[in-house]
Amino acid sequence: MCISYKINNKTLKTKFVYPLLCSCKENILVFACDCSTEALDRATEVIHASTVVSARSRFRPFCWDFSTCRFPKWLMCDSCYETSLHKPNASLSEIDNCERDSTGITSLKKSECCIGGMDFVTLIFTLSAVPLHRMSAAVAECFSVLKPGGLLFFRDYGLYDMTMLRFEADQKVGFREYKRSDGTRSYFFSLDIARDLFIGAGFIEVELEYCCVKSVNRRKQKTMHRVWVHGKFQKPM
Repeated sequence: MCISYKINNKTLKTKFVYPLLCSCKENILVFACDCSTEALDRATEVIHASTVVSARSRFRPFCWDFSTCRFPKWLMCDSCYETSLHKPNASLSEIDNCERDSTGITSLKKSECCIGGMDFVTLIFTLSAVPLHRMSAAVAECFSVLKPGGLLFFRDYGLYDMTMLRFEADQKVGFREYKRSDGTRSYFFSLDIARDLFIGAGFIEVELEYCCVKSVNRRKQKTMHRVWVHGKFQKPM
């Protein structure tokens, strides 16, 4: 499942979803979650314009704010949801118990209570847009919908990335947290903060490192120093 979180800047990571659908086996489904219907509509247009016909039927977008509400019942029913909780202190109580609608999915058979959770979850430049006080609950929610042994792939802005250094002092709204001109937020992670978030939710750390990239725009004669945090985390078996 690919999760994106943009409210005013309405963009789903189509550049990630599209290659994933085209390169994966045809029995793999991609559930794309975003809290913006406009972002989902744009992503759907791109996928439907693809020459890979099977990609259209394997792309399942749905609108949801995973930082404030538990995922819908068709993704993980109440019974399976409770079974998946390995850690009683995983901060799920911080998420509002919204109505977990069982509609909106057409691939379920009548005998199935839900699709049974996810094998993989991706948070690609997503968590940094979630308000800091809701991050722990959002990560715990991702943990709960993963199958045992499932993996979460994480990449986001790292401490001292060029975008952090460009923010003005009056744009700072918290510890390493800034507010963009469009109203969206940006948080810049250290390895320790990222580790604490995921380990605290019950994940096992598989990989966690800084990814430093020097990008040169030759036409504008500009050098950009990017710092990202890359991580891979697993739900215990």
